[in-house]
Amino acid sequence: MAERTADGLRLALRALVYAVLGGAALLAVVTVASVLGPTLALDLYTPAVAAWWTVFTAVVVQGVPFLLLGTVVSAAMGAFVPDRVFRRLLPRNQALAVPVAGAAGVVLPGCECASVPVAGSLMRRGVAPAAALAFLLSAPAINPVVLMATSIAFPGQPAMVAARLAASLAAAVVMGWLWARFGRQEWLRLPKGRASGPAASGLAGFLAGLRHDFLHAGGFLVVGAGAAATFGIAVPRSVLDVFTGSAWAGVLLLAVLAVVLCVCSEADAFVAASLSGFSPTARLAFMVVGPMVDLKLIALQTGTFGRAFAVRFASVTWVVAVASSVLVGWWLL
Repeated sequence: MAERTADGLRLALRALVYAVLGGAALLAVVTVASVLGPTLALDLYTPAVAAWWTVFTAVVVQGVPFLLLGTVVSAAMGAFVPDRVFRRLLPRNQALAVPVAGAAGVVLPGCECASVPVAGSLMRRGVAPAAALAFLLSAPAINPVVLMATSIAFPGQPAMVAARLAASLAAAVVMGWLWARFGRQEWLRLPKGRASGPAASGLAGFLAGLRHDFLHAGGFLVVGAGAAATFGIAVPRSVLDVFTGSAWAGVLLLAVLAVVLCVCSEADAFVAASLSGFSPTARLAFMVVGPMVDLKLIALQTGTFGRAFAVRFASVTWVVAVASSVLVGWWLL
């Protein structure tokens, strides 16, 4: 008994060390690169290059803590939560399971970086892909942290908070239903289930899952951050000012910007509030689209579910999210 207890403590300590050191190492690499990168670039050192490093570092540093949260939750679900729990919580009927899973997104206080590994874990445990995808889209947008941040960013405007909740949940549920009806098995590369047995459960399984998910998803987070930084320095601000005079053009522009700027869902409300030249509906679209479709999220989905899935799912999700924002904005704002 004493030996088992000692082994358990060692595994728990090792898991904690992997989680802390893994995140710290990634942050350290990005920080050192951001500081030394312009210096090592020599003749390439320009304000544009410095801005690229700044945006790249900001996106990665902002996303890593929530990515770590998601991988911890994913690993814990895989190691400690029995399959029967998911079968009991979700209805067997896919059409009913989708809205239940979408509403369950309110319990995960994280951003889109956290939702991908958790959705992958749900699929590994036998949850229908349509329900897991509804959870993936809703969790970053309707959790209490995001809604509280939205209320702070838009003081005295409870309609904006309600609009974000309604539009985001509606888009997530619609996408789940669309996948249940039209999705094809060959488009989705289901995450491989881990081996069964003692090594796949308990602290040993938690450690293995945490290491695998964090290292795998972290690489795609860096790729997405690099793409976002490149766009950030390629489009001049004067181009954006052209669209502020048109309500419809403003909605489309901010919906596109949400994809390329990769602002974390906990912070995007403050960015949207600063875009005072745009209509309330356009700013709502920015907050609804961003947590569901952005470059780093597309990269994470590609690494987890495959490119064929990511391209189709992201494209349709963008359309549904914009339509949901326009309809809810017209109704509430």
